Amino acid sequence: MAPMKTVTLADGEVVPALGQGTWFLGDDPWKRDAEIATLREGIELGLTLVDTAEMYGDGRSEDLVGEAIAPVRDRVFLVDKVLPWNASRKGAIQACERSLEILGTDWIDLYLLHWPGPHAVEETVDAFEELVARGLIGSWGISNFDAGSLGDFPSAPLVNQVLYNPSRRGPEFDLFPAQARLDRPVATMAYSPIEQGRLLDDPVLEGIAANRGVSVAQILLAWAIRSGEVIAIPKASTPEHVRDNAQAGSLHLTDPELAEIDRAFPAPRRKVPLEML
Repeated sequence: MAPMKTVTLADGEVVPALGQGTWFLGDDPWKRDAEIATLREGIELGLTLVDTAEMYGDGRSEDLVGEAIAPVRDRVFLVDKVLPWNASRKGAIQACERSLEILGTDWIDLYLLHWPGPHAVEETVDAFEELVARGLIGSWGISNFDAGSLGDFPSAPLVNQVLYNPSRRGPEFDLFPAQARLDRPVATMAYSPIEQGRLLDDPVLEGIAANRGVSVAQILLAWAIRSGEVIAIPKASTPEHVRDNAQAGSLHLTDPELAEIDRAFPAPRRKVPLEML
């Protein structure tokens, strides 16, 4: 398999352009062994960025992820997220400590504020900076924040995780340019890059995939990471699925293919409210 594309974050950290999402993983105990095997296979294939959140299954995802990555923790770039109502100065620290205990690890590589909430972002950032100083997290970022909210932060977050796929291109109009203009550019992490499966039967995408001899999911993932500045975090529940995802990490779409996708899913010409799932 060709080398996985990578993204270099503003702090110099190099991460794979494709990671592994874990939303809804850990919810079914009968699938636990298969989900752990899938995460481990993904890591072996280069999908070493693993994303979870305290919200996912009220900690069940974190528990699953912790078991899956334990034998290879040093090879994994672990992303976790704090719920907004837990993100006070004291609450964010407590939430991180809880997550670390559930994960069974000593550190989280990237800790995100899951979406805007009731606490002043200055409080949350103060907590994040203390967690960095204590070595409990490597760096911090945000999720589901629009362009107008970036200026609220006393310093630039490392990453903004947002909903992004061909049917959700709003961030291209204002968010991506705003993130690039900051003194420390903010990288984008794209969740639901295949729109939770709803784009898999699109006829345009099916045609492109058939011509290339690849899956529609691979086309969607290659599209999401085409700029070299976006990290996509698709979920997989089986080893076969994660192998399919991993092959997209080296897939390059041609200009005619990209133009065909643009015609089917036009880029926005005006500001679009940031969408969430």
